[in-house]
Amino acid sequence: MNTTAHSYRTGLKRALIETRNTLTSPSDLMGMLLPMLICVAVLYFLRGVDIEGAPISLGAMNMPSLIGMNIVFGGIVTMVSALVMDRVSGTLLRAKSMPGGMTGYLIGHLGSTAMFLSFTTLVLLVVGLPLFDGLEFATPDRWLLFLAVLAIGLVAVLPLGAVLGSLINDLKNMSLVIFPVIASVAVSGIFYKITALPEWLQWIGQALPMYWMGLGMRQALLPDSMAAVEIGGEWRTLTMFAVLALWAVISMALAPRLLRRMSRRESGSAVAARRQLVQQQWG
Repeated sequence: MNTTAHSYRTGLKRALIETRNTLTSPSDLMGMLLPMLICVAVLYFLRGVDIEGAPISLGAMNMPSLIGMNIVFGGIVTMVSALVMDRVSGTLLRAKSMPGGMTGYLIGHLGSTAMFLSFTTLVLLVVGLPLFDGLEFATPDRWLLFLAVLAIGLVAVLPLGAVLGSLINDLKNMSLVIFPVIASVAVSGIFYKITALPEWLQWIGQALPMYWMGLGMRQALLPDSMAAVEIGGEWRTLTMFAVLALWAVISMALAPRLLRRMSRRESGSAVAARRQLVQQQWG
């Protein structure tokens, strides 16, 4: 119990340090914020594009979806890249050598990524609310729904990122994660109505957390009448929470097991081989 408690304390301390370092590093901060702010700028120019039968513009309708996409894409890619880089640098090997080190390591990355994504979500919200007419965020029920969707989304996608990261052992294989996540954006109704897709693509989109995060954020920020453009003409709140909770349970069950299996394969010779491979690829 003492080892476990120490691992959790170490992990939380690591999360706070990593978050502070990221938020005080202009390059890290802009690396995460700039792509999202560019997307906001694109949506801003779509604020005059009307959708037939909708009370708000295309830009306003897509803003909540962008927030949901930021959580899923940022959470998965950040966790995967952190695990891959730490395997190359030897950080993972050092964590493995300490009692409870892997637990503290995982908690540290989960916590720092969650805090940073919460920060970027707040930035997008603060920027988006004044820019887009029609977004509704003025009542406590909206705030609570927004926070609930944010929380369940983080719990669902961050361990999923750890699962995927444990399966990638080379920087050049990062595309095996990034491209499928980008593809999930295309079938999840983030930038257009999912009902415009063929039915079989709608089913694929509904199996992924990207769609449900976008749906939850749209419910939290858009007028209730906008539910009419969703599948079935409703928000499907309980289903949204249930699917994200299912992803959370599965990924949280798999992440520690896969990370332990991955750590057992770590050795000084494996780290040295990865570093040499990186030097050859980028030298």
